Amino acid sequence: MTHFDPRANAIRALSMDAVQAAGSGHPGMPLGMAEIAVALWAGHLKHNPVDPHWPNRDRFVLSNGHGSMLLYSLLHLTGYPLPIEELKRFRQLHSMTPGHPEVGYTPGVETSTGPLGQGLANAVGLALAEQLLAAEFNRDGFPVVDHYTYAFVGDGCLMEGISHEACSLAGTWKLGKLIVFYDDNGISIDGHVKGWFTDDTPARFRAYGWNVIEDIDGHNIKAVDHAIRKAKEQTEQPTLICCKTVIGKGAPAKAGTHDCHGAPLGEAEIAATREAIGWTHAPFEIPREVYAAWDARKAGAKHQARWEALMQTYREAYPKLGAEFDRRQRGTLPEKFAQRAARQVKALQAQGETMATRKASQNAIAFFAKALPELVGGSADLTGSNLTQWPGAKSFAPTRGGNYVHYGVREFAMATIINGLQLHRGLRAFGGTFLMFSEYARNALRMAALMKTNPIYVLTHDSIGLGEDGPTHQPVEQIATLRLIPNMDVWRPCDTVETLVAWQVALEHMHTPTALILSRQNLPCQERKAQQIADIRKGGYILCREGGPLQAILIATGSEVDLAVQAWRELAGQGVHVRVVSMPSCSAFDQQDQTYQHAILPFGVPTLAVEAGVTAWWRKYVGRRGVVIGIDTFGESAPAGELYRHFGLTTARIVEATLKMTLN
Repeated sequence: MTHFDPRANAIRALSMDAVQAAGSGHPGMPLGMAEIAVALWAGHLKHNPVDPHWPNRDRFVLSNGHGSMLLYSLLHLTGYPLPIEELKRFRQLHSMTPGHPEVGYTPGVETSTGPLGQGLANAVGLALAEQLLAAEFNRDGFPVVDHYTYAFVGDGCLMEGISHEACSLAGTWKLGKLIVFYDDNGISIDGHVKGWFTDDTPARFRAYGWNVIEDIDGHNIKAVDHAIRKAKEQTEQPTLICCKTVIGKGAPAKAGTHDCHGAPLGEAEIAATREAIGWTHAPFEIPREVYAAWDARKAGAKHQARWEALMQTYREAYPKLGAEFDRRQRGTLPEKFAQRAARQVKALQAQGETMATRKASQNAIAFFAKALPELVGGSADLTGSNLTQWPGAKSFAPTRGGNYVHYGVREFAMATIINGLQLHRGLRAFGGTFLMFSEYARNALRMAALMKTNPIYVLTHDSIGLGEDGPTHQPVEQIATLRLIPNMDVWRPCDTVETLVAWQVALEHMHTPTALILSRQNLPCQERKAQQIADIRKGGYILCREGGPLQAILIATGSEVDLAVQAWRELAGQGVHVRVVSMPSCSAFDQQDQTYQHAILPFGVPTLAVEAGVTAWWRKYVGRRGVVIGIDTFGESAPAGELYRHFGLTTARIVEATLKMTLN
């Protein structure tokens, strides 16, 4: 008869009981990975359930997040503030145990997972953060940043293309403290994967530069423990531990089949499983001796106390470094950050330079980097086009650190990895690509917004202004769809001043990601007074005021703001009184109180919006009777100026449409 460890059985019992109580869920993976979890969590994971956020804890990522009851069982059993009542409320409204792990809902969850492969890429970001911070802060005798990142992955994670992008980078970066456990059970939702997944996974990861440990019996705790120890013997390669497992291990009729992947086992099969594994306890009942065997609070307190003692000595030996480390862990900005930014904005307004907002963004990065040593930038092989690298930036290389990362042509991996960098704490990460290629990265951007974390995405070449590269590279619907993501702050500045303010606001955000939409073409600096400058951060403000009774409003963003300003001048010459509202951030504007919104966009005034993109978004501001000048087709290949004329994005058309509105 197979021997089942009672610690593993506790995971099995809680998982199958919670899924059964919920009437939905994924019991197969928790039953199949229970022994792997015992080997890692009971023998190696350095964590403290009483303080889930202490900086030098090991990070654990459940990339195959559908098996969330595995993680919830572990958190409950080891002593995190996750009571048994919350496991009984698995997948219920407002419970601490949602269907997939979510940051902020459950103490001990490091990242939200579920879209397969992204947790693995987040883990690469977490491990990269450890390496970057260790290179910056550690000193001889003071390894204040010294922890591992562990991830569980399944066949689905490794089928997703994001796994290729991220794991290739992990090998190149020599992330020796990243250890990944592959649950090789040969089953996915549709059944046995041999019909659609025949990759030589160990060979693939060796080609990436990983250390690969093959053919581990995933149900043998000692074998898994030995593999972990072996993985830790080397420091210059991430490790993939390939564990052969049986999905639904212990379930007599359903183990090894896809029937237990994503549905409750059923009362009869649960009863048979209890008998098969020798578990005689009632649903959600865990004996005291099993709780005692799992309890990690005492060991965790010792781990944390040793680190805090080391950290205190470190602060005495290196007071500036210690203070800087502490500030970053709090996530606060340096003193006088806002005052310095205000002075720079004032200087830019006085200079009045004409330049592309991608260049203005590079200047903003250079300015803020002087005050923010935690700033870590990068680009997906478009550094010279995105202008994301700044004077003094140091390109990252393994073991020696740096603050600029070359991601190669891997937009999705870049976005997901910088999500991991942010989740780690201690760094402020941004990455650049063309706005058009945000499509490749979109789910990572959505996940950042969902997790309420705060990376910055620099998205350049924002419109048909890209020109001759044509419609494959010209974004049309992308700005609108980014604006539709809840909790995503989207900025499309019109000049150097708005660009710096957008960067400042993005850096101030603690719980909101930011997409900066930037032009390739040069844009003039608009005239403003002090109050207008102050109002930029409100997302929308009056840039050009009407000279008499208000007859119409022109709303514009980015490169189209200057078209609206020119139209304002022409209309004023004809005695037509309009105002121009620059709206660099609809999300910021929509967060203002109604008094401010109505002062900028009063009801009943004919309103026209102009933006080089799809028009439907702007109906919320102009109404059904208003006018939107934009592009509801794909672009064309031609010089930018020709394209603007071809699509009617011209001052003449704005003037004509405004006159028609006012006459009606």
